[in-house]
Order: sequence, then structure tokens, then C-alpha cells
Amino acid sequence: MLSYFKLLLPFCIFFCFTSCKSQAILSDKLELNSSATNDTTFVNLKEYTSDFVYDMKYATEDNFLKTKVYDCAECFLRLKTVKALIEANKKFIEKGYKIKIFDCYRPLDIQKKMWTIVSNPKYVANPAKGSIHNRGGAVDITLVDSSGTELDMGTTFDFFGIEASHNYPKVSEVVKQNRILLKTLMTNSGFNSFDSEWWHYNLKSGLNDKVSNAKWDCK
Repeated sequence: MLSYFKLLLPFCIFFCFTSCKSQAILSDKLELNSSATNDTTFVNLKEYTSDFVYDMKYATEDNFLKTKVYDCAECFLRLKTVKALIEANKKFIEKGYKIKIFDCYRPLDIQKKMWTIVSNPKYVANPAKGSIHNRGGAVDITLVDSSGTELDMGTTFDFFGIEASHNYPKVSEVVKQNRILLKTLMTNSGFNSFDSEWWHYNLKSGLNDKVSNAKWDCK
């Protein structure tokens, strides 16, 4: 029995060494990747998680502009926005919901295109100043349940009337509670709400980032 153990010992040592070495290399790669990517770098949300639902409205004609202004449907944000959004979504998932995304980072050229179509600051931010969407710190979102059905928020996305306001009183109790749920967890995750638009949230720490015109490649 002792001789059998001696025979196996070199293999055990080799296996342990190889396994530990592999884990160390993996850990080094993960640490290198996280340190190499700055919090203000633009990244694709889909590269970090598959837990979101997407309906990128401005990559279609199903929006208030009635025009497709994005070449393809991608959700790019600054890394710090992605981190905060993922943490918020985890809280919603615990309650049986998921975030559905309508819009994310918007290059300044797209903002200019939207402004040309609708030159009204009530609906489109003036590109001369830029918006938080142009800074990679804003998302337009709603919630869906476990079957993928959108929660009733009282109006559609991009409905520009007083009914879309967080404080509008003439909505059902269900709508009030759905809006409160969305706003509470988002503001607890580092975002500010936008009073007149129940769907719009800004990352607090992204308000002072620079306006960007960086673009993504369509695959």
C-alpha cells in the first residue's frame, strides 16, 4: 500500500501544481483586463452580461422621429455606467424583473441628426450643449416581467406629455407602483431620474464627462 502511494505521489504533485498554475494565470488575466479598462472607456453592454432585454428604438423607425438614426442596434456606455446598470439589474432580477433598454450612448453626430429632424429642446437636446446620452452616462429603460412583458408605465417610451412625468397623479395605482419600483432601485444604484420622463436615468458620476462622438462598428 505504501509503495502504491509513493507511485501516485509524483502525479498528485504534478496535477496540483498544474491546476494552481492555471488558476493563477486566469486570475492574472482577469486582473489585467480590469486594470487596463478605464471606468470612462466606452464598452458594449452585451460583452459584460446577457441579462438585459433590448429594443433599441433609434435603430428602427419605431420612435417619435419616425426615422432610423442608428446604423445598428448596440448599447455602448462608459464602463462605470455599465457596472452601475448591471448592479441595478441584479436587484430587479431578485424581484422577478429585468431591465429593457431603449437607448444608451448616443454619438454627437446622431444628436445633430436628431436635432435636424426635430429642432425642439422639449424633445431633443441641443447638440451645441450635448446631452448626458452623448456622454455615455444615460439610459432609457423600462422593466419586463419573467415572461418578457413590459410593466405598465402609463405611457409609451418617448411620450412627451405631462402623463409621462414621475409626479403625474392621474395614473392607476399599478402604474404608480411600477414607476416607484423602477425609480427606487435605479436611484439606489447611483442614477438620477428625469422628472418629465419616467424612462430616463443618468449616472450621477457621469454628469461631468465630456461629450463624445466616438462611434461603434456594425457587425
